[in-house]
Amino acid sequence: MEIKICGITNLEDAASACEYGADALGFIFYKKSPRYITPETVRQIIDNLPRAVIRVGVFVNHAIRTVKDIYEFCGLDLIQLHGDESPEYCRQFPESILIKASSPRSEDELSILKYYPVKAVLIDARDPALYGGTGKKSDWEMAMKLKKICPLVLSGGLNPGNILEAIETVLPNAVDVNSGVEVSPQKKDSDKMKNIIKMVHAVKRKSPVTIFAPSKPIN
Repeated sequence: MEIKICGITNLEDAASACEYGADALGFIFYKKSPRYITPETVRQIIDNLPRAVIRVGVFVNHAIRTVKDIYEFCGLDLIQLHGDESPEYCRQFPESILIKASSPRSEDELSILKYYPVKAVLIDARDPALYGGTGKKSDWEMAMKLKKICPLVLSGGLNPGNILEAIETVLPNAVDVNSGVEVSPQKKDSDKMKNIIKMVHAVKRKSPVTIFAPSKPIN
């Protein structure tokens, strides 16, 4: 089972997550997020990371050109769209590098996701003002339905206390953890990161789909 540690804001946390075996790290470029980080800082952090870890940029309703420029400048592997981006917006990027975050609340909203040309969909407990990182539990029942449509990354309120229950219940392809391993929005809890990564990697179930892997660059 793969795990991404999102909301990384400094090299110390990034290095610790890599040391503990995180499959991917997420960097949030949404300026209103308490976990916002500049492209310049991300580039400095990435220059000091082992190549094996996957670098994911998180964007919220950014201009397409801005996303592409930051992707190239920072040396990212994947793009996570966490706003109100449309299928048409997503078609401006290779499907192999896209993860679309969503918080479907109905069957109709769920069915729309099958039209998104993306590698996977991340389900989260969305607050319109924050676009993720709320610490609230996502809708696991909806997540199980979403899994039948496309590869699934489960997020939303995951922490060392509920991660195994979440995996056993939903059976996602990967999990994404943010506020559940924090001291504060700008600082991760090293022990919690270590424990949750160990717990996720100990899960015997192997996903048929690899979410956090290098993909084709933007042309």
